[in-house]
Amino acid sequence: MNIRSLTRGDGVVIGAAVVLFIASFLDFSSYDCPQGVDCSRYDSPNAWDSLGLLMSVFLAGVIGAALVIVSRAMPGRKVVGLDLGQFGTALTVFALWTAFWTILDVNNAGAGLILGLLAAIVLVAGTVAGPLIPALKAPLLSPASPAQGVGSGQAPYGAGPGQGYGFPAGQQQQPYGAQPSQGYGYPGAPQQGQPAQGDPAQQAQAQQPAQGGAAPAGEFTAFWFAVPVARPLYGEDGSPNPIAELAPGTWYLAVEQRGQSLIAQTQDGRRGVLQDTTGIQRG
Repeated sequence: MNIRSLTRGDGVVIGAAVVLFIASFLDFSSYDCPQGVDCSRYDSPNAWDSLGLLMSVFLAGVIGAALVIVSRAMPGRKVVGLDLGQFGTALTVFALWTAFWTILDVNNAGAGLILGLLAAIVLVAGTVAGPLIPALKAPLLSPASPAQGVGSGQAPYGAGPGQGYGFPAGQQQQPYGAQPSQGYGYPGAPQQGQPAQGDPAQQAQAQQPAQGGAAPAGEFTAFWFAVPVARPLYGEDGSPNPIAELAPGTWYLAVEQRGQSLIAQTQDGRRGVLQDTTGIQRG
């Protein structure tokens, strides 16, 4: 799971789920202590004292939020024929529905039930509105270059990347469609059929096809690339459901071109079709 694929809406969902879980430990109901009665021996119950309330409101909301986050970080997962995101959204709505009618049925609602209702409202709002509102669709974490975590410094996305997943060391990013300087394999090594750097004559001959125009028909050189925003990766069988999501700040390998689309390979070896190639950066 790539946390850089999470959005601000996902952050709202995660925060609401945490508050909902905390609310399950607070008082479910409150009562007025009659005058002259020692009420110190009475404990107010919480959601953990009522299995039905615990499962239908608090844990249902937390589990629903977890399914929504997993579905957005790992698209294409299903349970009983439903997408994980749809199943998780249904659970969060059910938790809000139950909390609303429960608080109306309780005479003196405690802090746990009130806080649980508010958290369920925010949870449903983040789950439903997250994919729709542009402000919530923005990345939760700012994109970082593949050099992050390897060296002592951090560079912004697109500015002087260093070592990342498969990133060719010491090269500048090029717009998609430019002639690549390195082939698929070890960074800095000559491509198959490419002369060594020590022979200027052979280098000049190797540069002639590039100077003369387009490469021969059917020839494709694998290259590394990064996407400017999160984009879905679809299966090669034409399935409409994404098999993965490419996240900005991560380098992926393009192994084949099909029309305007690219066949990309993820870090875990999965291959799929990237239909939207606008604005991608080559390594």
